[in-house]
Amino acid sequence: MPHSFDADVTAAVLRHMNGDHTDDNLLIARAFSASDGGAITDAVMTGFDGDGGRWDVTRDGVTSELTVAWPGGPIADRPAVRREVVAIYDAACERLGIEPRPHD
Repeated sequence: MPHSFDADVTAAVLRHMNGDHTDDNLLIARAFSASDGGAITDAVMTGFDGDGGRWDVTRDGVTSELTVAWPGGPIADRPAVRREVVAIYDAACERLGIEPRPHD
């Protein structure tokens, strides 16, 4: 069973991703969603656990869930969430042929 994070941790990460990284959410959705020809117009991170992150992805007015496994494998602590979200972002950039921005 995947690790579950405390509600406060989950809320803080989702607030940060959906407030400060909306473009990154779209990039991740575009890189990891199955391509059916429709344009993705919105992506919102809705949750995560020890196995990966979840996004609601909207394409052609229809919303579906996207789950992306953490690139480094299962995690169980708060600092690992940031590390793995950054790794997903970097992998999305690589898939799409985009130069990733530097990470602080």
